Amino acid sequence: MRTATGRAQRRDAQVRREALLTAAAECFRESGFEVPLEQIAERAGVGRGTLYRNFPDRLALAIAILEREIDAAAALIDPAAPIADTLLHLVRHGTRASAMFQRIAIDIPPTGENRDRFEVLRQQLARLLAPLADRAHADGTLRRDIDALDLVLVVRMLSGLAKQRFTDQDIDGDLTLALDLLQRGLRP
Repeated sequence: MRTATGRAQRRDAQVRREALLTAAAECFRESGFEVPLEQIAERAGVGRGTLYRNFPDRLALAIAILEREIDAAAALIDPAAPIADTLLHLVRHGTRASAMFQRIAIDIPPTGENRDRFEVLRQQLARLLAPLADRAHADGTLRRDIDALDLVLVVRMLSGLAKQRFTDQDIDGDLTLALDLLQRGLRP
C-alpha cells in the first residue's frame, strides 16, 4: 500500500540516485573509471551502502549515467529540423557525457559483457536518430546507404573534436566546419 511516507521515501530514494549519478559522472570525468566508489558516495552525500543498493557494480553506475544522457538527448532530437542542426545540438549538449565516456572507456576492457552493455547504448541512440535519418533520406540530404548507426558515429566523431576546443566560439566554428565536411560525404 502506498502511503504518504512511502511516497516520501521513494522520492528521497530518487533524489539519492540522481545525486549518485551526478557525483559519479563528475568523478569519472575527473579521475577515470577506477575512482574509489567511496569518493563517489561521499560527493553524493550518501553512504557506500546506498551506492550499492542502487548500482551493483561500477559498470552499472557508468551505464546508468550514459542512459540518463541518452534520455536527455531524446528531448533534443527534432526529426523535422535540418540534420546538421540536430547533430550539432546533440554534440553541444553531450560534450560532458562524451568526455566522461572517453575517459572511462580507457579503463574498461572492451570484451564480452562490457561490449554488449555499450552496444545496447549505441543501439538506443541509433533508435533516437532513426527518424532523423529517415527524414533526411526522404528529402535527399542523406545518402541512402547512411543509417542511424552511422549518425551515431558522426556524433562520436564530432564530440571528440568538441572536447579538444577551448572556447564556445572555437567549438561552434570547428563543429560547423567539420559537419559541413562530413555532410559532403553523406549527401547523395
